Amino acid sequence: MRRVRDDPVTMSIRVAIVQVPSVPFDVEASLVVARQQVQRAAEQGAILVVFGETWLTAYPAWIDWWPRLSRWDDAQVKQLHARFRRAAITVPGPHAETLAKLAAEYSVTLVVGINERVDVGPGHGTLYNSIVVFGHDGTLRLHHRKLVPTHTERLVWGPGDGHGLRAVDTAAGRLGGLVCWEHWMPLARQALHEQAEQIHVALWPTVKPMSLVASRHYAFEGRCFVLAAGRLLSAQALPSSLLEGVEPMPEDGWLLRGGSAVIAPDGAVVAGPADASAQLVVADLDLSQCDEEAMALDVTGHYARPDVLRFDLRRGPPRDGSGGG
Repeated sequence: MRRVRDDPVTMSIRVAIVQVPSVPFDVEASLVVARQQVQRAAEQGAILVVFGETWLTAYPAWIDWWPRLSRWDDAQVKQLHARFRRAAITVPGPHAETLAKLAAEYSVTLVVGINERVDVGPGHGTLYNSIVVFGHDGTLRLHHRKLVPTHTERLVWGPGDGHGLRAVDTAAGRLGGLVCWEHWMPLARQALHEQAEQIHVALWPTVKPMSLVASRHYAFEGRCFVLAAGRLLSAQALPSSLLEGVEPMPEDGWLLRGGSAVIAPDGAVVAGPADASAQLVVADLDLSQCDEEAMALDVTGHYARPDVLRFDLRRGPPRDGSGGG
C-alpha cells in the first residue's frame, strides 16, 4: 500500500489523531490500547499517529474537579499522588522502549503525551508533562517537557526546560510540538516557527473552543498544519472517591471531551472537531500548502524584521541532566 506521495506538485501524507481513552493509572493496559490504535491507524494508511496530552496514563482532571486536592496533609490526596507517580514513565525506560518498538513495527512517526517521572531514588524525582516523538525506525526524535504547568497543574508537575523546543525531520515531514497553554506563549511559538515546522502537534486535555482558536492561530501564524489532539476521560474511569463532593458533574459523564481537529496552514479546519466519542481523526495533508501560504505571510522570512526585532532561544541543559532529545 502506497502511503506517501512525494513529487514536484504534491507532498501528500495521511495522519491520524487517536481520540480513544487510555486506562488511568495503568501503563500496561494503556499500552495495549495504544498498540490497537496504532495498528488501526496504520491499516488506514497513516504515517503519523498522535496521542493527546499525558495520554500515558492520565491527565489529572481531578485537580479541577476534586475540592480536597489542595489540602496540605490529606491522606487520601497523598495516596492519589503516589499512585499517579507510580503510573508515570521514565525516558529512557522500558515503557518508552515499548513505544519505540511500536513505531518501528508499524513504520509510523509516533507522538505521545506522557506523564514523565525522573527517578533519582525511590519516591524521589520530579514529574513532567511531556511529549515524546519516535521516528518510523523507533528512534527517539524529540522529547519536550511543558515549560510552565498551568494554574492547578503546578500541584502535580514541575517546570520543564527549553531543550525540547525543537522541530525535527521525520518521515512525515518536519515536526514540532507544544503542550496546551504553551500555545499562548508567543516566544515558545516563535521558537518553533523559526525552525520551519511543516506539521505542528498541539496536545490538549480537551480541545475547547478557545483551544481550537489557539490551534488555528498557530497554523495561520506558522504557515503549517496543526494536529490539535484532545483526549477523553470519563468520570466512571476514575476512583469513586475522587468524585465525592464534586458538583455539578457533567450530565454525560465526560470530564475530558476530545474535540480533536486537523487544521491547514491557512487556518481552515480540515478534519473535526471530533465529538466526545472514541475515534480516529484521519486526514490527508498536502505539505506543499505550507509553501503556498508563505506567499502572504512568513514570520521567519519576508515578514520578519531582524534589523528591528531580535529573537533569542536559550535552551540550556535539561533541568535534571536527562531528556530533551
